[in-house]
Amino acid sequence: MDYWERLFLYRKKLLLPRINQLVNWTLGITYVCALAFLAAIVYEYGFSISGEERAAVHWVYRIVWVVFLLGATMQIVFRQEDSPFRFTPWTWVLSALLYLTLLPVIFNKPDPETEVYWVWAFFRSPYYRGTILLLYSFYQLSGSLVRLMGRRTNPPLILAGSFLVIILLGMGLLMLPRATYHGIHWIDALFTATSATCVTGLVSVDVPSTFTLEGQVIIILLIQVGGLGLMTLTSFFAMFFMGNTSIYNQLVVGDMISSNSLNSLLSTLLYILGFTLAIEGVGMAVIWYSIHGTLGMTLDEELFFSAFHSVSAFCNAGFSTLPGGMSNPMVMQGHNLLYVTLGLLIALGGIGFPILVNLYETVAYYLGYLRWKIFGRSRRFNKRVHLYNLNTKIVLVSTAFLLVLGTVVIAAVEWNQALAGMPVADKLVHSFFNSSCPRTAGFVSVPLLSFSVQTLLFMLVLMVIGGGTQSTAGGVKINVFAVVLLNLWAVVRGADHVTIMKRELSDDSIRRSNAVIMLYLIMVFCGMFLLSVLEPEASLLAVLFECVSALSTVGSSLDLTPTLGDWSKVLVVLMMFIGRVGAFTLATGLIRQEKKRKYRYPSDNIIIN
Repeated sequence: MDYWERLFLYRKKLLLPRINQLVNWTLGITYVCALAFLAAIVYEYGFSISGEERAAVHWVYRIVWVVFLLGATMQIVFRQEDSPFRFTPWTWVLSALLYLTLLPVIFNKPDPETEVYWVWAFFRSPYYRGTILLLYSFYQLSGSLVRLMGRRTNPPLILAGSFLVIILLGMGLLMLPRATYHGIHWIDALFTATSATCVTGLVSVDVPSTFTLEGQVIIILLIQVGGLGLMTLTSFFAMFFMGNTSIYNQLVVGDMISSNSLNSLLSTLLYILGFTLAIEGVGMAVIWYSIHGTLGMTLDEELFFSAFHSVSAFCNAGFSTLPGGMSNPMVMQGHNLLYVTLGLLIALGGIGFPILVNLYETVAYYLGYLRWKIFGRSRRFNKRVHLYNLNTKIVLVSTAFLLVLGTVVIAAVEWNQALAGMPVADKLVHSFFNSSCPRTAGFVSVPLLSFSVQTLLFMLVLMVIGGGTQSTAGGVKINVFAVVLLNLWAVVRGADHVTIMKRELSDDSIRRSNAVIMLYLIMVFCGMFLLSVLEPEASLLAVLFECVSALSTVGSSLDLTPTLGDWSKVLVVLMMFIGRVGAFTLATGLIRQEKKRKYRYPSDNIIIN
C-alpha cells in the first residue's frame, strides 16, 4: 500500500469522523447560543434593567458573536460535498455579512472627516451587528427544525407542536413588565397569545388599555406567525439559505403548502411570503389614506394603526387597537373606505395561498400571451387549456356567492333595525363588512347584541363554513362544505358519482369532507356541553356563539368572553388551538393509521330511511 492510499484511508476512517463530530458539537453550541441571544433580547427589551444588567447582556451578545464566527468558519472549512444541507449563494452572503462585523475590530478608527469613517461606523453599529446575529440565529434554528422534520416524525404533530411552542412563547412575552401597563394574569396572557397565534380575535381583556406599544407589537407578530404558520416560515428560511433539503423534508413541506412539484417548493414559499407582504403593504397604504388626519393620531400612530389592522385583517385575526374595536364611534361615520378595505383583505386572506398562487400564475400567463401577441410572433407560444384548477373555481365562486348573499341578508334584515339611522351607502358598506367578518375575521362594526336573532343564526352558518383551505381562515372550509353539499345533491338525485364543472370528485375527497363535518359538529357539541356546565348563567345562544367562534377561529362573541371564569377560558383556549391546527389533522396525527390491506370484506347495505 503506497503513501497516498494510506493517507486516504487515514482521512476517511480516522480523521473525517472526528471532524464531523467536532462540527456537530459546534452546531449544538451554536443552537444554544442562538437561543441565548434571543433570550437576551427579550430580557433587555422586556424588562426595566439596571446598567450592570445591561452590561451583562451585552457580554452575552459578544460571546454569541464570537461563537457564530467560529461556527461559520468551521462549517466553511470542513464543509462536505455530500452534506444534505448545501451552501446556497444566500448562505455565503449571510456569512460574508457576519464576517464584515470584524472590520471595526481589525482596523483602527479612521478620521471622522473621511468617507471611510462612515463605512467603519456602519459596520460597528450595534444595530447592524444585532440584525446579522438575529438573522444568523433564525438561520441556525430553522435548520434544526427542518432536520427534525427529516427524522420521519409525525407531520401533523409537528404542526401542532409548532403552534403550541409559539403560544407558550407568546404567553411569556405578553407577561413581560414592558408589554402591559398594569400587569396581566397568566390565564389572560395565555388566552390572548392563543387567540393571536390561532388568528381568532377573542379577547378576555381590552387590548388598547391593557397592552403597551411593545405588547401590541408582540400581538401583531404572533398574528403574522400564526397566519403564515411557523413551519412555513422556518421551511422557507431553511430552504432559502440551505437549498433543497432531504427528499422526505421536501415531501412534508410540499404537502403542507399544497405544492404540486418538488422543484417549485422554494418558489411557492416565496409566492406565499410575497403575496402576504404585498397585500398587507397595499392594505396598509389604503387604510392610512382612509384615516389620515381623522382620528387625532400622530403620523407614527397612524402608520402603526394601519399596519396592525392590515395584518390583522389579512390574517383573519380580528384584533383592533381601537377601544371597542371597529364599532368605535370615531370610525363609524365617514370611513367607508376603511371598512371596504378591511373586508377585501379578509376575503383575500380567506381564499387561501394555493388560490392566490394559481391566480398569479394565470395573470402571468395572460401577460406573457399578450406580450407574445405584440412582440414575439416569431417564436412559438405554449398555450394552456386549464388555467384554473378545481379548487380555485370552487373557492372563488363560493366566496363571491357568500359575500353577496351575506350582504343582501344582513341589509334586508337589519335595514331598519341595527342599521337604522345610517345613510344608504353606510348601510350597504356595513352589511358587506359584517358579512365578510363572520367567516373567521372577528371584527364587528355594529355590536352583535344589536342584531336580530335571524342575523345571528345566519352569521353562525357563515362561521361554520369559514374560508378556503390552506388559508388564514378557519371553519370547516369552503371546499369541504361545497363537497358535502354536492354529495348531498348527488344522493338526492340518485347519481352514481359526484361531479362539478365537468370533473368527478374522488371518493377520498368525499369521505374526508364528511368526516371533517362530523368531527366539527362533535367538537362543537362537546364544547357547548362543557361551557354550559362551567357558565350556567350564560344563554344557550351565547354559549353556542362562543364555541363556534372559538372552533372556527372567528373571534366574534356576544359579550361572553370577558365574563368567563378561568376554567372556561382554558376550554376556549383548547378549542381555539384545535380549530387552528384542525381537528381532523390533529386526530390523524394522534391516532395510529391503518395499513393498506390487500383484501376486502364482502360489502353489505345498512337500512337508511
